[in-house]
Amino acid sequence: MSEKQQQQPQKSAVVHKRVLIQNSHGEKLVGLLHETGSRELVIICHGFRSTKDRIPMSSLAFAFEREDISAFRFDFAGNGESEGSFQYGNYCREAEDLRAVVEHFQAKQRFVVAVIGHSKGGNAVLMYASKYKDIRTVVNIAGRFDLNRGMEGRLGKDFQEKIQQYGYIDVKNRRGKTKYRVTKESLMDRLATDTRAACQTIPPSCRVLTVHGTLDEFVPVEDAEEFAKYIPNHKLCIVQGADHEFTENQSELATIVLDFIKTALDTKNINSRL
Repeated sequence: MSEKQQQQPQKSAVVHKRVLIQNSHGEKLVGLLHETGSRELVIICHGFRSTKDRIPMSSLAFAFEREDISAFRFDFAGNGESEGSFQYGNYCREAEDLRAVVEHFQAKQRFVVAVIGHSKGGNAVLMYASKYKDIRTVVNIAGRFDLNRGMEGRLGKDFQEKIQQYGYIDVKNRRGKTKYRVTKESLMDRLATDTRAACQTIPPSCRVLTVHGTLDEFVPVEDAEEFAKYIPNHKLCIVQGADHEFTENQSELATIVLDFIKTALDTKNINSRL
């Protein structure tokens, strides 16, 4: 080994750890920790009926891993490997799941530098930031601002009449098999969630990035512009040609998110030296 090679710090091997965290309802949340050895940690949240293992959650975690920043991606209750039953609304409860995860790592002396959410997970991280105010960097990827939209496509145009009549709606696939049930309670939870109020109560000390694709087939790009109107300290990034999951734009998405979060890390390091 050359003298130059000996002088260079050796990168520690990345370890992937399956971690179980109990939420406030006694349910076990299952996640995967990309452990690089850094004290800093980012937490990544999935969207509607998704899991920690889908893009862009997995690709973002590996992008942070390559930059020697630890990342944790997990399944909300009722999704993926986690315990609990799936609920259509659950916006506040998913923010509480995130709270359990943040507290778990804070108790282990980890510095949670950012929370990142895709789609419905974007709403969860914003709800979290508006309530707890202990995370200074938040990334909202393809979140929905107007929660009154997007329901007819999944539930049918007469969903309000059906839910009043039967108390629930079974959403079925093309073969007629039930994919999931929407209860009246979970629908009312979604309709009662005030995204604008949550955005307006996020403190100016919290930096928020919204990333949205122009070809998003589920959430219109106009929703991203609404977030920009109401979040005090906000940066908006529109990715041309990107769909809802950034299928063909994973690398571009990772670069945008990494640059935003590494700025927060650089600021922390500067402040620590003052």
